[in-house]
Amino acid sequence: MKGVPHVTFVCGLHRPSRVGYVVSGRRSHAYRPLSLKRRAWLTLGAVVLGGGGIVTYAVASPSGDHGATGRAKRPVKVYDLALKGSESGKRELPRTDTQQFSMVGVSWTGAAKRLDGTVQVRTHSLDSGEWSSWQDLELNIDPLEKPGPHVRGASEPLWVGSSDGVQVQVVHKNGTTGSLPKGLEVNLVDPGVVTAAETKSAAAEPAAFVAETSPGATPTDSTEPTDSTAPTDSATPGDGTTVAPTDAQTTTPPAPTDSTPAVTPSDSVPASPSASASPTVPAARPSTVPEPPIVARAGWGADESISPEAPEYNPDVKAVFVHHTDGANDYSCTESASIVRGIYAYHVQVEGWKDIGYNFLVDKCGTVFEGRKGGVDLPVLGAHTYGWNRESAGIAVLGDYTTTSASNAALASIARVAAWKLGQYGADPAGTTQLTAGAGQKNYFGTSFTTGTKYTFQRISGHRDGYNTQCPGGSLYAQLPTIRAWAAGPVQGLKTTTVDGAGLSGSTYYTKGAITVHWTATTPSSLIKNFQLLVDGKAVATTSGTATSAAATLALGSHTVAVRAVHQSGKTATSAALSVMAETTAPTFTTTPRLSLRSGTVNTTAVPVTLGWKATDDKALRYVKLLSPTAATYGATTTSAGSTAKSGTATTWSMRAYDYAGNSRTSSPAFTPVILQESSATKSGSWSTRSSSSYLGGKSYSSASKGASLTWTFTGRSAAWVVSRASTSGQVYVYVDGTKVSTVDLKSSSTLYRQAIWTKSWSTSAKHTVKIVLVGTSGRPTVTTDGLVYLK
Repeated sequence: MKGVPHVTFVCGLHRPSRVGYVVSGRRSHAYRPLSLKRRAWLTLGAVVLGGGGIVTYAVASPSGDHGATGRAKRPVKVYDLALKGSESGKRELPRTDTQQFSMVGVSWTGAAKRLDGTVQVRTHSLDSGEWSSWQDLELNIDPLEKPGPHVRGASEPLWVGSSDGVQVQVVHKNGTTGSLPKGLEVNLVDPGVVTAAETKSAAAEPAAFVAETSPGATPTDSTEPTDSTAPTDSATPGDGTTVAPTDAQTTTPPAPTDSTPAVTPSDSVPASPSASASPTVPAARPSTVPEPPIVARAGWGADESISPEAPEYNPDVKAVFVHHTDGANDYSCTESASIVRGIYAYHVQVEGWKDIGYNFLVDKCGTVFEGRKGGVDLPVLGAHTYGWNRESAGIAVLGDYTTTSASNAALASIARVAAWKLGQYGADPAGTTQLTAGAGQKNYFGTSFTTGTKYTFQRISGHRDGYNTQCPGGSLYAQLPTIRAWAAGPVQGLKTTTVDGAGLSGSTYYTKGAITVHWTATTPSSLIKNFQLLVDGKAVATTSGTATSAAATLALGSHTVAVRAVHQSGKTATSAALSVMAETTAPTFTTTPRLSLRSGTVNTTAVPVTLGWKATDDKALRYVKLLSPTAATYGATTTSAGSTAKSGTATTWSMRAYDYAGNSRTSSPAFTPVILQESSATKSGSWSTRSSSSYLGGKSYSSASKGASLTWTFTGRSAAWVVSRASTSGQVYVYVDGTKVSTVDLKSSSTLYRQAIWTKSWSTSAKHTVKIVLVGTSGRPTVTTDGLVYLK
């Protein structure tokens, strides 16, 4: 960065030689050959720090073996790339074998020292073969309150997935040229493949990535080796000659051997004015809520030999601090155990802590992992929230939740762990407590704390509430109220959704008796003890916390129905009561379904008809269905519908009325439309016969004589006169049973055939006479008729 002092550490890619060495032991200078089956190449060079001398950069190349066999039961390893300067000028350190890694961080000598600036990293993925974008490492992490001499200052570790190259740059704030901490290292963690499940699912890795140089770095051809870097022969690195590494790059094995026991610095802290930790193992207390499923340390593959120091215990757990671990959120949950192992190795083997700092870790799928050893059901002293570890437990969510919200599964697991731990000491997860400051400092919000003074905290707090850090990220911090509500109870968002076996009319459900009530709740089912279906305030059915429905049979009459949710804490929430009426009275047809003829075009297969009915119910009519000859559904207020019927055939018109309770009644009358041809009428006056396929039966009568008439007699309940219409058609008088009832004008702008133009219906079937008489309209006296249709 032009004008800004910075140092860049670049781990890139170079062609491997056939033989190399790796350092065995974190601070050791003993060397051993590394298997040719598993090696990646590292080159250390030099770059000038503006105003601050010279520091080194490191270049790591990929491993040569990427098969599944190579991955099976691969141990955890930590690679420490020491970055040292030289006053004599540039130097090139010899290449040294290293291996793939999945986690990266930066550390330095002295836990109390801070790195004033920004550390950015990017890595080369084994899976995609691509370089990532630059990512910041979190530097403002909690120090230990009483660090040992070997404890190092460090960034938060960043999970990057399987990688074989890394580039790191440190940029000072405000363009200053202040010196960097001593012993600055890039720390690479390979979490290995150590559990049975991981070994079984280990997949083949992609082929190695090889490049001459890493992005953003230029190799220095003129670099002169110093005495400490001189190879044993005059051969240059890369020619196949064995090259011994210097102390500028070491690797930390996952565990010391029996002959070289590990010395693990303690991260114990002095007692606060109100509490002190004890090595004595206390008795586990019962909790007010169930213990959630937790993957034990053995389950995620903890190497216990690297942290042999015994755990310490607090008197109790007054609060729970929520954290995030930083790093990518796109990890697979099958990688979660690896991530936990990586954090564990980083805390112990890089930072020099006695154990992993968090008491519990949770992945985005909701799996809970045991963190610091000592017993998940005991108040183990952790190292997670500076100044407040004595009276709390720490829960970390794998991933970065600065701008991304945590999943509901993760939130539910945090709530379950917090409720269980606080429940061991009778604490309400939604309440507050007084914690005694173990250190003088400020938190993220600028609140100052004085050692030995009590301050009020939420029982479930964020890391930033106690320390000046963005952790657990703005998005997760905003979700803490949800976690508190889920942990404390009662069940949130409980409401009924549907009621099977009943129909809703207005604000009342109607049923014949058997109902199934469905509900939803926003509190995860893992925090719910059970649900109870209440009828008139009494529980008639109890289900599990995962259930979403329950059934009951109601006695006849009015009832109230509700759902009660019992939280794991015992607190209850009840949904709004539903009004439910159980009744078995069927609807009635006050007007039996019946047909009547209507106007329209008539043919032998489709006579226009109207179906009419009226249904009622003593409570609430829901709808009426036409079952035959076709299917249709009509609303409760509909009383008629147009249809057609086949002439000369008796057709059953079956209808069923339903009320909201599901009671029903069926009525199935039958009707037959009958076509009376014009030739069957009694004629008066002059009529002529016309032939055309457009007429019913192929023929019709036509007359232009005033007073000419046709008379039909039938027994039925509805009648329709069928005629042809045109612009020259005249008028007729219609008589029914000897009485003139209508004058019908047949004039039409277009020619129409087989038109039912006049209809008449009666309430019952009876004998009737219909007579038409020509008016003799001036200029258009002609009338052409097909016949008469009636219903019987």
